[in-house]
Amino acid sequence: MIITVTLNAAIDKTLAVPNFRPGRRHRTVDQSTMAGGKGVNVARALKLLGQPVIATGLAGGPTGTRILEQLTEESVVSGFVRIRDESRSNTALVDPTTGEQTEVNERGPTVSEQELEVFCDKLLYLAKGASICVFAGSLPRGVDPGIYARLIGELRRRAVTTVVDTDGEPLRQAIRAEPDVVTPNVLEAEELVGHEFNDDDDRIRAVGELVQLGAREAIMTSPDGCYANVLVDGAATLLRGRLEPLEPVSTIGSGDAFLAGYVAARYGGRPPAECLRYAVACGAESTRHFGAGVIDPAAVTRLLDDVAVETVQRAAEVP
Repeated sequence: MIITVTLNAAIDKTLAVPNFRPGRRHRTVDQSTMAGGKGVNVARALKLLGQPVIATGLAGGPTGTRILEQLTEESVVSGFVRIRDESRSNTALVDPTTGEQTEVNERGPTVSEQELEVFCDKLLYLAKGASICVFAGSLPRGVDPGIYARLIGELRRRAVTTVVDTDGEPLRQAIRAEPDVVTPNVLEAEELVGHEFNDDDDRIRAVGELVQLGAREAIMTSPDGCYANVLVDGAATLLRGRLEPLEPVSTIGSGDAFLAGYVAARYGGRPPAECLRYAVACGAESTRHFGAGVIDPAAVTRLLDDVAVETVQRAAEVP
């Protein structure tokens, strides 16, 4: 089983607004309202890919109830802990005439220490039947930024593979806890390593730096694919995955679909290069849909031959 953790779950509304301009009145031409938060999006995509997944996290108030109801409607198994404060709502505006996207995300609820401890107990219970756990997204108010790091340590002792997709201080602390995989985008990786990337060489070196910071493997997503430092036959290997970008309907949630594809392939025992190939295809295919974490598995399969994955260089053997 695969677990996804979403501590700052949300109701995500995406609006298509042609010729969007601040300060003006607009009408939408399309819209979607879905349960969201990065881990929820990953769980949705994993479900569509036919993988056994349970989504857990925190949900509060009427918005939290709506999140759980929508997951049930999508047949995504959930095990959320209810909290007192209201879960957040997020709004994304997509201008189909320019492709520009504007996102407004609420901070989220305040979470008490007791509520968080109930969640931690719940996660460790679920972990008894899991082989992979994905920690994804931001943290709500009142939650220690070291929570992911703490739980990574707990799950390592239970032989559960840990995957982290977050940013800022939670990512900084999580990577020091030595997770199995981290999956930042380029901007998140730049913030973590402390400098900007000017070219492909910088990006390739960056995934090596992420491993030096503590991650066992690192995958950095980019608009045309990914850069990865992964273990191939016990050796740290630098890989570059790439696909010509498709004409997008919306790129919101494409990173979550990428992560779901990678986790699905890894759960299925595919070799590292094929995991990346499948991830890139999932991320790209998701841009054809309106709504985060929505993918067509058959279309993903058709894209696989177009994804190039190449070895950039082979690093020193891992002890």
